[in-house]
Amino acid sequence: MDMLIALFAECLNVTSDRLTEDSSPESISEWDSLAAMNLVSEIEERFDVTLSTREIMSMRTIAIARDVLKRKGVSEV
Repeated sequence: MDMLIALFAECLNVTSDRLTEDSSPESISEWDSLAAMNLVSEIEERFDVTLSTREIMSMRTIAIARDVLKRKGVSEV
């Protein structure tokens, strides 16, 4: 299973089959501001990265989050 999709599913408390690369706060009602803060915390912890405010604000879809992590050298996403 895709590690990033699994992390999003866990943090948002939804099944992974509800998520796609295009999933966003607009398409997933569980992705509210509190869930977004939790997602950032979990992403930083699990992938051992520190995200800037600009990176955090840009991550409006799972695909963008994946791109941000790849740019930070995270290969397993």
